[in-house]
Amino acid sequence: MSVRYATKARRGMLAVVIATGLAVGAGGCGSEDEPPQGKPSASSQTSRAPEGNKGAQTEEPTEVLAVLKGQQGLEFTVQSAKRDAGGFLTVSGKLSNTSDGTQVIPSQLAGDETEVVKHGSSLGGATLVDSVGKKRYYVLRDTDGRPLTTTGLSNLGAGRSTNVFMQFPAPPANTAEVTFQLPTFRPGTIKLS
Repeated sequence: MSVRYATKARRGMLAVVIATGLAVGAGGCGSEDEPPQGKPSASSQTSRAPEGNKGAQTEEPTEVLAVLKGQQGLEFTVQSAKRDAGGFLTVSGKLSNTSDGTQVIPSQLAGDETEVVKHGSSLGGATLVDSVGKKRYYVLRDTDGRPLTTTGLSNLGAGRSTNVFMQFPAPPANTAEVTFQLPTFRPGTIKLS
């Protein structure tokens, strides 16, 4: 795999980190103090925006392509499966803990390939199966063997979720859906965009 592909993946991860930082920063700028009785605060004025504009303010995808159930109350909600011009397919979604206690993210999610496992916890064990084309697609790796996916997952608190992604080689353009598999989770069929 060339450096160009790894650079592209790092740019995508950087964009996600920046967007998350901006969202967290903007959310932390508010005050919980009551506004003075005589003048409405700026935040109370913006909360009166028309209902039609509220959807445009959120960056999270609302579409759910599949919900995969895992062990111990873990769930993976696939929110997008998008092809790009570079010949990649990026699967994005949320990993959630629906249980009442903190759950350790299973190490099996990284798969069992030595090159991937040596780089720590990840979603490198994910695969896509194209049953029509009779092919299985694995998470891409950079030149050092690191998977092009969310890494550093350790545990997830009760009721918490985290955004995750995985990048695969794109199936042929005529492939409309694939089976998404993640170790320790039930497989699910997703439509490709």
